[in-house]
Amino acid sequence: MEIELSVRKKLFTATGEFPFTADLSIASGEMVSFFGPSGVGKTTMLRIIAGLTDADEGFVRVGGQTWYDSADGTNLPPRRRKVGFVFQDYALFPNMSVRENLRFAQPKTDRRHIDELLDIFELSNLQHRKPGFLSGGQNQRVAMARALARKPDLLLLDEPLSALDHEMRNTLQDEILEVHRLWGITTILVSHDLPEIFKLCNRVIAFKEGRVVDDGNPYDIFGRSKISGKLQFVAEVLKVEKEDTVDILTLLIGNSPVKVAVCNNRQESFVPGDKAFVISKAFNPIIQKMNSNGKGGN
Repeated sequence: MEIELSVRKKLFTATGEFPFTADLSIASGEMVSFFGPSGVGKTTMLRIIAGLTDADEGFVRVGGQTWYDSADGTNLPPRRRKVGFVFQDYALFPNMSVRENLRFAQPKTDRRHIDELLDIFELSNLQHRKPGFLSGGQNQRVAMARALARKPDLLLLDEPLSALDHEMRNTLQDEILEVHRLWGITTILVSHDLPEIFKLCNRVIAFKEGRVVDDGNPYDIFGRSKISGKLQFVAEVLKVEKEDTVDILTLLIGNSPVKVAVCNNRQESFVPGDKAFVISKAFNPIIQKMNSNGKGGN
């Protein structure tokens, strides 16, 4: 479902009050990332779309239907908005089994769809367990499956994988891609993890100080620099080994660890956890540290 919205809302944060404004259009079937520092309104935007938070003024239209319009008082309640919302903290019913959590989310029980979701998220053998007896990764699988159980028009993901280890995170990313391939649900992901955004999303909408400051392909948004290259990768620094004249960096590119030697007389230094661009220009790869706003230094 396509989304058209124009909203204004006053936000209150630890640093004070500031106005949030967004005018967006998202095409049907897109998988989009909302990106930016904490506290700039990304989660608020998701909650406004879902009807969990009201805008001060503006409108939200999905698939041609008005969900919210301050001008005429339209405000569809959350239960009537076909939205699947996945939170970082799961928000499962602890007294219900996996299967019961999924069934509760459906307006009308569809056992076949529940079985399909249990299979996709590898939960079939756990369907009669309650959340307290599952791991964090398993609970997040249940949360994803429950969000999809009602066959939503929109899937809203608010940093759902940030608390998981790398292996589980990659597995769930693959499952999200499989769901998108199967059903083409318009999806909005809030994430600070650049490899995750590159892997999942075809578009990034960047927020700063309560407004949209950039909008485009992830490679354009994060790859802008004065250096041009034929190939560019986002990598995570896993390990740094100091040698006489070079540093040996172990980088995670996709799912593969790669060792790269870089001169240690550079102005910038690397530590584990840093994000970096690996830019290939013919036979001379360039390793460029990414700064806190997700861009490469020059």
